[in-house]
Amino acid sequence: MGDIYKAIADPARRMILDSLSRREDQTLFEICTRLTESRPMSRQAVSQHIAVLQDAGLVIVRKEGRRNLHTIDPAPLAEIVTRWNTPDDTEKEDQP
Repeated sequence: MGDIYKAIADPARRMILDSLSRREDQTLFEICTRLTESRPMSRQAVSQHIAVLQDAGLVIVRKEGRRNLHTIDPAPLAEIVTRWNTPDDTEKEDQP
């Protein structure tokens, strides 16, 4: 699994994730169309960004007929939250 922090560090990749969180199962063409409205990028650049997100486990690509559909997988982001989860209130009470 790739570096999740590197994957979400780039604003373009965050825009791709935002787009996929609003609507799942998008083709590369659909993603490119939505991104170029706010940030001009070549199809190749979008593909490279998606590859980084895939490597980090944040995007799943599945083939349906002749199309590749992209879907966000937020599970790796949840792992970040649980990594630095604050202690429960009961643990706080035990401390002097």
